[in-house]
Amino acid sequence: MQREINQQWFFPHAPEKIWDYLTKPELLSQWVMENDIKPIPGHNFSFRTKPIPQMNLDGIFHCEVLEVVPNRKLSYTWNCGSGDGSMLLSSIVQWTITPKEQGTELVLKHYGLQTELNEIIYNGMDSGWAGNVKKMLGFLNQD
Repeated sequence: MQREINQQWFFPHAPEKIWDYLTKPELLSQWVMENDIKPIPGHNFSFRTKPIPQMNLDGIFHCEVLEVVPNRKLSYTWNCGSGDGSMLLSSIVQWTITPKEQGTELVLKHYGLQTELNEIIYNGMDSGWAGNVKKMLGFLNQD
């Protein structure tokens, strides 16, 4: 059985601005992690942080861009390894951007999460995405 993370936000910013924060490595690293993303289908990239031993994560998230619709949709795989070198998590992150009056709606769907996953990892990712997007809003408001 699988679980999903579904979150939704409204930003008083243009869709192009939100897109930049999802696809430009220097902006994405401000609110998620260091990365080498390129919005090109098939591009392999990684997010990197310090190992998280309490969650048995090695701190490297291996990704491949799956779908790109500029200023509208971005999806990529989200795979992370454990401290012992095995793959602990294989899932998909999907961002959908919808222009709205006075701004933009951003929807996150992170799916394919196996229920056998440690509950701490699932809860950490759920709250982590929410906290990170709040950080993104802070950076957007400074621009």
